[in-house]
Amino acid sequence: MNIETAANALLNAEQERTTIAPFTSSTDISAEDAYRIQLLTIERKIQQGATLKGMKIGLTSKAMQDMLNVYTPDYGHILDDMVYEENEPIEVDKFIQPKVEFEIAFVLNQDLKGPNIIENDVLQATQYVVPAIEIIDSRIEDWKIKFEDTVADNGSSAGAVLGKKKTLLKGIDLAAIEMKAFKNGEQFDSATGAAVLGNPVKAVVWLANELANYNISLRKGDFVLAGALSKAVPFEEGDQFSADFGVLGEVSISFAKAGVKK
Repeated sequence: MNIETAANALLNAEQERTTIAPFTSSTDISAEDAYRIQLLTIERKIQQGATLKGMKIGLTSKAMQDMLNVYTPDYGHILDDMVYEENEPIEVDKFIQPKVEFEIAFVLNQDLKGPNIIENDVLQATQYVVPAIEIIDSRIEDWKIKFEDTVADNGSSAGAVLGKKKTLLKGIDLAAIEMKAFKNGEQFDSATGAAVLGNPVKAVVWLANELANYNISLRKGDFVLAGALSKAVPFEEGDQFSADFGVLGEVSISFAKAGVKK
């Protein structure tokens, strides 16, 4: 597997708003190859001026695993130009074949570096949690992805919006948090925090320990999207989504109509 050629293909596809054939359809690509491709694409973007703001964990819920037929969690990087504000409509033409997911985000006040991270370490390192919406997108044609394809493609990540309410974890059972999702004012889905590996804290534990394989630390001040509670849904221009996470608060996202700029 030529790591540089694959990274160039993904970067070009993102820039041109087009797709490429799955790597797994034509070449022998390992999980290690895929993560090396991801890290190279992120390194290139940082060299061009982007700043790392956080990480995303993907494929942590049965709903998303069944949707994409991929049954192992993965992760990706969130850069500053991928973070949007709730009150700023986002242009749909920034993306190729996007969807939205509803998640809980952990904001860290300490570094977390595996291996051997346990749940209490995550609780101690978390400053607060917020409700979040992730935009996922695939540079792989028709979402025909296997695990290695989505890993190489930065965990199919494309953007994030963080809610404003900051909640300390003391006394909060994240597994029991109920989320209600709305599209254009109508509820269409619901789930609990337990959908994410039994508890979103477990997802952050998994991430910190996985990153240790590449000598990467979760950093103080960064955020971690712990994974979708329910199935991702596509959107079109003019759509508006919100999610109510009960005591954790609400988060919303909207997509600009044609001709409407941020």
